[in-house]
Amino acid sequence: MMKRREFITLLGGAAAWAVEARAQQPATPVIGILSSGSPESDASRLTAFRQGLNETGYVEGRNVAIEYRGMQGHYDLLPAFVADFVRRPVAVIFAAGTSPGAREAKAATASIPIVFSMGVDPIDSGLVASLNRPGGNITGIFNLAVPLASKRLELLHELMPNVAVVAVLVNPSNSPYTEHGMNELRNAAVSLGLQGHILNASTVGEIDAAFAIFAQIRAGALLISGESFFLSRREQLVALASRHGVPTMYPLSEFATAGGLISYGFNLSDTYRQIGVYTGRILKGEKAGDLPVQQATKVELVLNLKTAKALGLTVPNSLLARADEIIE
Repeated sequence: MMKRREFITLLGGAAAWAVEARAQQPATPVIGILSSGSPESDASRLTAFRQGLNETGYVEGRNVAIEYRGMQGHYDLLPAFVADFVRRPVAVIFAAGTSPGAREAKAATASIPIVFSMGVDPIDSGLVASLNRPGGNITGIFNLAVPLASKRLELLHELMPNVAVVAVLVNPSNSPYTEHGMNELRNAAVSLGLQGHILNASTVGEIDAAFAIFAQIRAGALLISGESFFLSRREQLVALASRHGVPTMYPLSEFATAGGLISYGFNLSDTYRQIGVYTGRILKGEKAGDLPVQQATKVELVLNLKTAKALGLTVPNSLLARADEIIE
């Protein structure tokens, strides 16, 4: 018969073993997401990101956690957000659609893996050594957004061939993207015989002010640059374009779906799903620097005929024939 003292000793040993076992269990990995938008504006793309994670066996709330930090265009918040992720530390940092976020993260840590989605060449930006072997602790998807700027201008000119002055809305806070994009647009404008006028906006109030300026410069159309802050303000931009009667070319299909006239750009949901897959592979032990930087290739032209009719525009058959989606 077991004595009381022996039973207490065994019970104490079992309790100690349980505590030790719990201590040895790996903590749930945390993915830190840096975005220039908000959870609401990024909702569909975050769903795609989670889908990519699921494909690699990771499910939020079960075996992985996600911490989201949205700047909503305020890039001055970046250092604090990155410092928080590094201090924790998170298992992976995802710089979602923001080259400043990727640069800030890389400068802050050489050990935490970083995955980016960006439109500026990561080699020219100094983030990676090469696309095939990025090296270090970083990789991601390069969506070639800057070269698309000139194509958007060409499509806008095809839609409105009689317009001589086109305004371009840019975010000066994201200087690398803006500088590269403006160089592309200047060259395209010269070849098309167009005059360009730059409008700057880094805040919600400055977007409102930009449309007031547009009315003063007598431009015939507006082109929104593919900067992620503008994606987070797509409802505001589409509403202002409608209110002021401004024919506008947008960088992503979400704008046209929300009522914008025309868009030409990448399918970001597909990009975010691929980023989710990469993040899952890194959580499983692969090194970020060994994963090649992928280049997005799926580009979509979307036309909103309802908006065109409201603006009194007739869309050429040449554009209708090439459209991937027509909203009526």
